[in-house]
Amino acid sequence: MLEPNFKFPKQTAFYKGKVRDVYTIEDRLMVMVVSDRISAFDVVLPRPIPYKGQVLNQVAAIMLEATRDIVPNWVKSVPLPNVTIGVKCETFPVEMVVRGNLTGHAWRTYKSGQRVLCGVTMPEGMKENDFFPAPIITPTTKAHEGHDEDISREEIIAQGLVSKEDYEQLEKYTLALFERGKEMAKKRGLILVDTKYEFGKAGDTIVVIDEIHTPDSSRFFYAEGYEEKQKAGEAQKQLSKEFVREWLMENGFQGKDGQKVPEMTDEFIRSVSERYIELFENITGQKFVKEDVSEADAVKKINETLSTL
Repeated sequence: MLEPNFKFPKQTAFYKGKVRDVYTIEDRLMVMVVSDRISAFDVVLPRPIPYKGQVLNQVAAIMLEATRDIVPNWVKSVPLPNVTIGVKCETFPVEMVVRGNLTGHAWRTYKSGQRVLCGVTMPEGMKENDFFPAPIITPTTKAHEGHDEDISREEIIAQGLVSKEDYEQLEKYTLALFERGKEMAKKRGLILVDTKYEFGKAGDTIVVIDEIHTPDSSRFFYAEGYEEKQKAGEAQKQLSKEFVREWLMENGFQGKDGQKVPEMTDEFIRSVSERYIELFENITGQKFVKEDVSEADAVKKINETLSTL
């Protein structure tokens, strides 16, 4: 199912995101199809990555189930490798980004001389990939189109994007989820470096939505050799889709106006697909099994599942 075009009985809405296609059923359930599309710098790249959707959906399903005791989540059923069905929520218009290390966007900000990111002051004297004294939350706005923007806790509350009471709860959930994610990663010989969480409300209950602790939403380092590499000033070996961003930057693309996406060769596509499968197996400790589903079989299975919910 590279680009399925479903139409379900009792369907009331459809939304096509950068990676996910979301079908709303009776305004109470959502069918999320995680496609093989890949985005970087908020741009959907021209060619899909085989099995990427399955990797993301199955990692998210495992991680959401493993954190259900911390915060409720939206998932009702995972009927297919790249499909999740869950409760329709009123989403908060912010993404909760949490960082344990000075990496990626935080490092680029720090290297430029700035010491405040999203209203949070970063300590002096840090090197790239160093641990923060304690994890920091650096939220962004949640853009349906274009780029997400950095925003501070104070701005979110002042602009009425999230109430003070709800935002404080989001912070608590974010830090608790990150702590659980770090514990799970440690068992796999990994360091959960940074990640993002999205939340919504089902009635009056805050729930975590979308995906968590996947290679698209998170960055992992290998724990073995971390200290040695830091002391030597060497790049960390990591598990994330950062390698795709790095390849794009090396080829002159950062999503800016006028820039053209470099050619994605068959060899590059194959290597990215293999890297995602490697990510799945390292993060979960499970063997990845490639599953191909026809569109007709997918529709049948999804409809059967919907009839029971």
